[in-house]
Order: sequence, then structure tokens, then C-alpha cells
Amino acid sequence: MGKGGCAPTENMAAWLHGVNDLRIEPYPLPALGPNDVRVRMKAVGICGSDVHYLKTMSCGDYKVKEPMVIGHECAGIIEEVGSDVTSLVAGDRVALEPGQGCWRCDRCKEGSYNLCPDMEFFATPPIHGSLADQIVHPANLCFKIPENMSLEEGAMCEPLSVGVYGCRRANVGAETSVLIIGAGPIGLVTLLAARAFGAPRVVVADVDDVRLSVAKSLGADQVVKVSLNKEDVASEVEEIKKAMAKPIDVTLDCAGFEKTVSTAFGATRNGGKVCLIGMGHCNMTVPLTPAASREVDVLGVFRYKNTWPQCIEFISSGKINVKPLITHRFGFSQEEVVKAFDTSARGGSAIKVMFNL
Repeated sequence: MGKGGCAPTENMAAWLHGVNDLRIEPYPLPALGPNDVRVRMKAVGICGSDVHYLKTMSCGDYKVKEPMVIGHECAGIIEEVGSDVTSLVAGDRVALEPGQGCWRCDRCKEGSYNLCPDMEFFATPPIHGSLADQIVHPANLCFKIPENMSLEEGAMCEPLSVGVYGCRRANVGAETSVLIIGAGPIGLVTLLAARAFGAPRVVVADVDDVRLSVAKSLGADQVVKVSLNKEDVASEVEEIKKAMAKPIDVTLDCAGFEKTVSTAFGATRNGGKVCLIGMGHCNMTVPLTPAASREVDVLGVFRYKNTWPQCIEFISSGKINVKPLITHRFGFSQEEVVKAFDTSARGGSAIKVMFNL
């Protein structure tokens, strides 16, 4: 037994059993290791990947082959710490980083643990997620949050990490003009991150008026409504350039479709950078050679690394306000879990759907 208390007699979690089949069922906790902590979940957000698993039982190359606990955007309160844990104590409020590298491979040793081939990540088959009463997690992946941060804000560190890491990859700073394509949850947190890194001008493009209005309210200098028609790329590139009113140094594509990547290549200045965050299409035909001839650098982004301390600082200092992104809240019951996922899947006015446990 670790330091802090007794394990619960029955721990409940949201299990994905099949397409549109989520069930609240018992989830036996693994043994608490010497470097682990047991955390009572208090806030868990729904990600687009969670919805994708629910609707298709797959996401990219990952396929759900047996029942799996869903969820990975989370924060909670430490209930118990392992015998060797000295950085945390019972009662600490923490935001959890959901991915654990092996720390043996070359990628992990060089610090790029997000590229570890043996990464274990919440709710990525076959690893169970965090939409549960309690979970066990390594202490070094649990980050204490200050008193002026809510647990919901702690859970928002996970999606915000994607935007922060994308901006880091593209070296966004005080002299960087930024185009963001896609105003979904990831596009919006990327907008907030770009502002926090000092970007003086940010333009956001999307197909949806509601999300563009949200982007505008969050600080976008200009927004541009685009279509789904690939024939419109050339004219939309000119409209985007006009909206920016200066050369576009960095484009962060938070959608990842053939049309959006083509738009990114066309809009970005000679010698600029296109950062691919969204992964909508796997195979696509895009004007790569013209972009290469203008020395447009293409940067890939996969999740994040070493972002939680900076996200916590951005939020606790007031540089970033993630609260407006949390549009819907639900409790943790069978009925509310189903309603929450339905709300997230429908989109519309829903940006971030959050469970309060």
C-alpha cells in the first residue's frame, strides 16, 4: 500500500464495447507501483479521436479489438502515492499527460518520446483511458496545478499542448505572421497558443461561420470563410493573403485534408513554414514541387512533448484563457456519458465537451 489511503472497493469507467456502445462498468485498478500515483478523476474532456473510436472502432492505424476505457484529456486529485514518490502527496490537484514512452529507445533517449514506437497512450488501443472514477498513472506524468487554475483548465492542458507544440515546431514568435486553417478545437487552441507566443497577426480560415465567429472572439485578427471545393483554392489563397495584409510566415494546418494542405502551400510565403497538425486525409495529391521550389519547409506534428509546464504557466498567468472553449458539461452516469458523446459528435455549437466527475 502506498501513502495516502485505501484503494476503492469498486472503480467505474466508461468502456467502449462497439460502435456507439459505451457502458459504465467496473474497472479494476492495476497495482500501485513505487513510482505511480492513484488519481481520482475530476475533469475529463472529449476529443475528436474519442468520437472517432466510438463511431468506427478505429482511428488511423489504431483499431479497437476488445473493450477499452475511453478518454485522455484529464485532471484530478491525488488519492495515494507510491512508496518512492516524493514530488506529490495525497490531495494535490494535477493535470495528467496521457502518453508514456519506453525511455529505452533512441527517440526517447534524445527527448522525442512522442515518437516512441512503444508509446502507451490513454485510450489508444490496447491501452485503457481515463474516463473513470480513479486511475493509476506514473507520478512524473502528473503535473501539479496552482490554486488559481480549475481542474477543467487542467484537463484542457492536453488539447492546448497540441497547439503549443505546433507553435514550437514552427518557431512562432513576436515577428511571425500566422495562418491557421481549421477552427475546430485544435485550431482554436493553436490560435490561443500563437497569441501566447507573441504572434502579432493571426488569420483563421474555416468552412463554418459559427467556429469563425468563435475564432474572432478569441483574438483572430481576421477570419476567412472557405469552401470544401478544391477548385476554389487559388481564389481563396488570394483572399487569405489579402486578409493577412503581409507575407504569411507560418501556416498551421489543423484540418489535414488535401484542400487545406494545398491552401497552406499556396498561401505561405517563400521560405516560410507549413506545419501539419491535422490528420484528416492519409493519402493526398498536393502541389509539393512548387512549394519545394519556393523553399517552403513542411513540418510534421505528432501529439506533443514536454508541454505541460508551459501550458500550466500560460493558463495560470492569464496569457491563455481556455474557459470559453468549454461549451458543454456532463456528469458521469450512463445516460450522461451517452448524451455527452452525442453532443460532441453533432458538433454545431459544441467545442469542448467536459465531464465533471
